[in-house]
Amino acid sequence: MPTRRPRRRQEGRKAGRKDRRQEGRKTKAGKQEERRQFQLYVFDLDGTLIDSRRDLANALNALLVECGAAPLAEDRVGRMVGDGAATLVARAFEASGVARPADALPRFLAIYERHLLDHTRPYPRVRDVLDALGARAALALLTNKPLASTQRILDGLDLARHFSADAILGGDGPFPRKPDPAGLWHLMAHANAGGSDTLMVGDSLIDARTARAARTSLCLARYGFGFEEFPASEIADSDRLIDAADQLLGL
Repeated sequence: MPTRRPRRRQEGRKAGRKDRRQEGRKTKAGKQEERRQFQLYVFDLDGTLIDSRRDLANALNALLVECGAAPLAEDRVGRMVGDGAATLVARAFEASGVARPADALPRFLAIYERHLLDHTRPYPRVRDVLDALGARAALALLTNKPLASTQRILDGLDLARHFSADAILGGDGPFPRKPDPAGLWHLMAHANAGGSDTLMVGDSLIDARTARAARTSLCLARYGFGFEEFPASEIADSDRLIDAADQLLGL
């Protein structure tokens, strides 16, 4: 007479199969969540889409030399960028130890305006990435750079076509500069996108704090010069990190 398997063992195997099926569904759901499409990508400019460090450093150093100071190293200037031109100029004069003249900011802007595109270039494959992302989501630009300079750079590097005029906000616009979230919220409202539907892409602590304040997702460009002194303690487990612009396409 055949021996029957114990009922408890059969039930255990059925439960095991059920658990594995449930685990498989959870895994698939998890992958779907990781590959979820964002409705809006909001980009920083300097250090994220373009490498502008040399032109910024050259313009700043030209002003410092005019005022009797020694020029600063290019990488040192890069670490000062992010909070807008006024803060950049103030930091440079503080670092140089020379008194800052009252007209330092307009003088710097005038010099920089003449040399915006001497060396500034998009990071590798940025145009391809914007083409691909623009086909499936809204794109916007949020920078602390003055709007006129921003527009000239976008036009000169063939990047303007990726952004509508009302999706570009500069540091001298109607909203406070980053990390205040007002500009990012405005861009989200314009695209009808919520925080979970929006990815802020930047290279600096300013960009990270802007995303946190607006409660959006964050992608940090480790290739950007603003990331060189990014504190590890400010990186959250949920943040995305990329070492090249085209890695955005695989998020």
